[in-house]
Amino acid sequence: MSVDTAAIETVNQEFYAAIESADLDKMTEIWAEDTTDDQVSCVHPGWTLLTGRQEVLRSWALIMANTTYIQFVLTDVNTTVLGDVAVLTCVENILTAGEEGEASFAAGKVVASNVYIRTSQGWRLWMHHGSPVLQGDDDEEEEGELEP
Repeated sequence: MSVDTAAIETVNQEFYAAIESADLDKMTEIWAEDTTDDQVSCVHPGWTLLTGRQEVLRSWALIMANTTYIQFVLTDVNTTVLGDVAVLTCVENILTAGEEGEASFAAGKVVASNVYIRTSQGWRLWMHHGSPVLQGDDDEEEEGELEP
C-alpha cells in the first residue's frame, strides 16, 4: 500500500467516524475548500446534488442533528490515486436507530464514491456520492426476471 493510499484511507475512516460521532468540526476539517472555478459536491442517498462547501456542510449538520445513532462498517474499499486526485469506492453497511427509537435498529447498504484532492493541508474530500442498494423480499424474483 502506497503512502498516499494509506493517507487517503485514513482520512476516509475519519470521515465516517465524524458522521458516527456527529463531529461537525471534524467534518469541516475533512472537506476541501471551494476554489474560484470549482465547488465541492455531495449526493446523499435519495437527495439531489448539493454544490458548494457551505451547502454540503449544512447538509451534514442536518443529518447529524437528526440521527440518534449511526454506525458504518465499510467493505469492498478500493482506492485509486491519479496524481493529486484519488477515488475511493466502498460499500457502506449502515446500522441506524429504527423507527421505534434507540430500542430498535435498521440496517441498510450504500455504495459510495469519495473523491479526494491533495491540498497543502493533506488529502481533503472533494466529492461524496452515496447510492442506496435496494434490498427486499422481491430481489430474487427480480433477478430471475432479468435472465433470458
